Amino acid sequence: MSRRMDADIAVVGAGLVGATAALALACAGFEVCLLDAGPAPMAPSTEMDLRVLALAPSSARLLADVGAWARMDHARICAYEAMHVWDAETGVDLDFDARLIDAQCLGWIAENRHASWTLWQALAESGMRTFMDVAVRGYAAQDTHAALELDNGEYLRVRLVVAADGRASSLRQHAGIPVAGRDYGQRAIVAHLAPERAHEHAAWQRFLPGGPLALLPLADGRVSLVWSLPDAEASRVLALSDAEFAAAVAVASDYRLGALSVTSGRAAFPLRLQVAQQFAMPRLVLVGDAAHTVHPLAGQGVNLGLRDVRELVEVLSGAGASGADFAAPAALARYARRRRSADALDAWSFDAIERCFGARARPLVLARAFGMGLVQHAPSLKRMLARHAAGRPA
Repeated sequence: MSRRMDADIAVVGAGLVGATAALALACAGFEVCLLDAGPAPMAPSTEMDLRVLALAPSSARLLADVGAWARMDHARICAYEAMHVWDAETGVDLDFDARLIDAQCLGWIAENRHASWTLWQALAESGMRTFMDVAVRGYAAQDTHAALELDNGEYLRVRLVVAADGRASSLRQHAGIPVAGRDYGQRAIVAHLAPERAHEHAAWQRFLPGGPLALLPLADGRVSLVWSLPDAEASRVLALSDAEFAAAVAVASDYRLGALSVTSGRAAFPLRLQVAQQFAMPRLVLVGDAAHTVHPLAGQGVNLGLRDVRELVEVLSGAGASGADFAAPAALARYARRRRSADALDAWSFDAIERCFGARARPLVLARAFGMGLVQHAPSLKRMLARHAAGRPA
């Protein structure tokens, strides 16, 4: 094996967070290569992807910084200016508005496949070396570099490996990093529906005993459903006819948008809380779902991953500015300390919210009603929560 370095950094995982990390690190002046065990993303179809993303302003800024935001088809992206949350058990409402943070919107709803394809186009134009349909079979850290063994028989030598290979991260497993968390015993059902009443560029979320239901605004006037249900109930709901399914969603959403009609297929994915016990090892860092997987109730999964990317770029750039080894243990520890603290706090906070709203004991029901009412009538507290979700300093 050659003694030269094949790149400064290898990013493993070409999903949205991994592709953004590769572009952001390249923009910061690092020589980067990107690997993924799967094929290159396919061009999005004319029909909207069932998997959508709630992109916070901080995420949009990062995508703009790497040249992807301007490339996106903004006719397929819907800005949402408000969010309405209410509790089915108590009827207490909680409303957020973009004016709270002196912004035009709280965020954007975009299609996962469309965003991934846009990033892939930017990667292709950057000339970055990519290795698709190639899995990592082994990882070994040395004092000055890491060696990656690929399943095509090749080896890569790099200063740093960025694991962005999802919640079942093989790199995290190769490194022996344990995770903490729990299986929710729930699946999130996703589908698109046409509402009787306009969605008003707002996100609507109702907390039900079995799990939260969200209706997210789409650019064409439809709404995207994300409904978390216990596994058995999810199976029952998935088996309903389109008319029965639409009626069930309308009832569960309290008819806030009137009657609904199904305009797409349906899919479901299992929900799990998972936080890596370490975000960094010698010559290796974790980002995105490889580091943390959270409940979708706050729509923050991809935003947390992109905040990992922003922090990583800042730390590595700062460490390398002095001519020192940018991937030295002290620099990686700095990234891990900052992001694990923030990500773990968010992940366990979302878990606490899920537990709280799933509780039926009367004292807890009264306590959450009091808490929601307190936030609703405390503009400063509501502003702090909205700024945090937007990725802004409190």
